[in-house]
Amino acid sequence: MPSSAPPTKSRALRAARLLALVAGLPCSLPGFAQVYPSGPVRILVPFTPGGGTDIFARLIAHKLAESWGQPVVIENRPGASGTVGTAVVAKSPPDGHTALIVPAGYAGNPGLYKRLPYDHTRDLAPVSWLASGPLVLVVHPSFPARTTKELIAFARARPGDVDFGSSGPGTLPHLSAELFIAMTGVKMVHVPYRGAGAAAVDLLSGRIPLYFMNILQSIQFVKAGKLRALAVTTPRRSPIAPEVPALAEAGLRGYDMTNWYGLLVPAATPRAAVLKLNAEVTRILKLPDTEKRLAADGMTVVASTPEQFADFLARETQKFTKVIEAAGIKGTM
Repeated sequence: MPSSAPPTKSRALRAARLLALVAGLPCSLPGFAQVYPSGPVRILVPFTPGGGTDIFARLIAHKLAESWGQPVVIENRPGASGTVGTAVVAKSPPDGHTALIVPAGYAGNPGLYKRLPYDHTRDLAPVSWLASGPLVLVVHPSFPARTTKELIAFARARPGDVDFGSSGPGTLPHLSAELFIAMTGVKMVHVPYRGAGAAAVDLLSGRIPLYFMNILQSIQFVKAGKLRALAVTTPRRSPIAPEVPALAEAGLRGYDMTNWYGLLVPAATPRAAVLKLNAEVTRILKLPDTEKRLAADGMTVVASTPEQFADFLARETQKFTKVIEAAGIKGTM
């Protein structure tokens, strides 16, 4: 039987293996935070260009590029209520150079799809809950209803004759409409689109009369008279449009569908990168010009810690799943 290696040789072998392991994992070293990011950063938006998520992402990307001196590129990967782009990030190298910005509808996907191409708790790591604000129930100016109560009366008198658009099955605009339907007892027909931009085009042209639209996207059209705002989806009115009542004021007490944006990265991303990204995004969101810009668009800065965002995501996922199950919504890949 061959003799065992001398103790000194065994220790040297173990040390060599340890050095090789460390060399292969530079992202785990404390110094990683000092050199991160070491190259271009890619932020995926899992929806088409022109929607609220895209607008918000480009604002953040521009500021990050300025402060880091590295290119920060927006990549739009729409499909299946955001799951296509989300899966891309979930499977990307966990080096901190790929991130994902999602709207509130992200929390509905686990209830919408039985088989997601990713595990939302295992494959993605929360970085920050960025900001929140209302959706706006808007109609085309040719639509006869001028208030929420008039809309309810009109829809009740014509069950199934009123169409409403959404940015896709299970997205926040869709869930907002389904909760509205459940609380009012009206019957309306869902017309899903592949992204908020496409839905907005048909709404502005009058092809669909009604849409629960992101306030970032809708406010410019409301001010220009191209759309009429009936209500906001938050429990209270928005400071940006105090003349627009909350749905609760029309008798829908307890109605609350708040839009929000969040930032995530692949789950194995080094903690140092997560914290540095969180700190930089928080700094950007709290800049006076950023806060002013978001406030003008009806959004309130949140800028949470990763742990706070994780807790919030869990609550939102539970809430949206209840709406999805009650409405019988099923997503298709």
